[in-house]
Amino acid sequence: MIETIQWTTEGVVMIDQTRIPAEETYVTCRDYHQVADAIRSMVIRGAPAIGVAAAMGVAIGVAKADPANLDAKVDAICAELAGTRPTAVNLFWAIDRMKKLYGELRHLPHAEISEALIREAILVREEDIAINRAMGQHGAPLIPDGGIVLTHCNAGALATAGYGTALGVIRAAVESGKKIGVYADETRPFLQGARLTVWELQHDGIPATLITDNMAGHFLHAGKIACVVVGADRIAANGDVANKIGTYSVAVLAKENNVPFYVAAPVSTLDLTLADGSGIPIEERAGAEVTHVFGVQVAPTGTDVKNPAFDVTPNRYVTAIITERGVARAPYETSLRELARNGK
Repeated sequence: MIETIQWTTEGVVMIDQTRIPAEETYVTCRDYHQVADAIRSMVIRGAPAIGVAAAMGVAIGVAKADPANLDAKVDAICAELAGTRPTAVNLFWAIDRMKKLYGELRHLPHAEISEALIREAILVREEDIAINRAMGQHGAPLIPDGGIVLTHCNAGALATAGYGTALGVIRAAVESGKKIGVYADETRPFLQGARLTVWELQHDGIPATLITDNMAGHFLHAGKIACVVVGADRIAANGDVANKIGTYSVAVLAKENNVPFYVAAPVSTLDLTLADGSGIPIEERAGAEVTHVFGVQVAPTGTDVKNPAFDVTPNRYVTAIITERGVARAPYETSLRELARNGK
């Protein structure tokens, strides 16, 4: 299994996703500032993975903090980590989980607090892997045997602590004996599909075909695609889904061509405080990601750029939402709340 992120005695170790596929290198974050930088710069990315990173960032921050005025220090640690990326709700879910535990233990000696937070961060990682495998078991029956699955961005082991959400469903289908192939959108401008998804699928021996983003409609219309499976960074109470920019276009094209469009995400990605997707904050990233491709300039100097990192797919385009607790279908206001309650 690909080791996306681990807790070690040296620090938080994570694979550098900005260097794949050219090289497989790991970075060690020795304080919470470095963890925050890794999230911000997309050394680690994917909603569940940055949730795990945030939990470990809180743990390493508290472990290395001066015990004096620890409450204020915890607030500062959490604030810096929360300020890294605004869209993925898993980030805030993990920070809130760690901060709540700290609040329950704040009367204890610093060493005991630190040990408990480290254990909790490691547990967040272990739970994520188990959640992804459960999600795969729920989603695998939806994948047609002998079909081609289209996916967008990277929602695999690299986007999680391991196994993956959308790619976890695909992996589980393959493990069940189904013969399937995958078409991976390249996913401009950061090329997560080209660099990461194809790399993962090749790593697992799953047939993968790379296409550019503007080819998806052609293959959907041609009847080449059996279903679409993507991940999510935040899901509103009505089933509107925020995911990597370009997902909305794929969903509309899938609907037009009567191809099922599935979203795979853990329950921690649900944001039931938002009635619909209009309230989901959309991260705007640097224009250089669009005007340059890995340092090579592809647009004239001075070009105006808009670079939203995510878009929102309205629930009417979503066939089903696959979680670790089961598969939700419309009306999502009811089915998602029921899944959320199942864990309590």
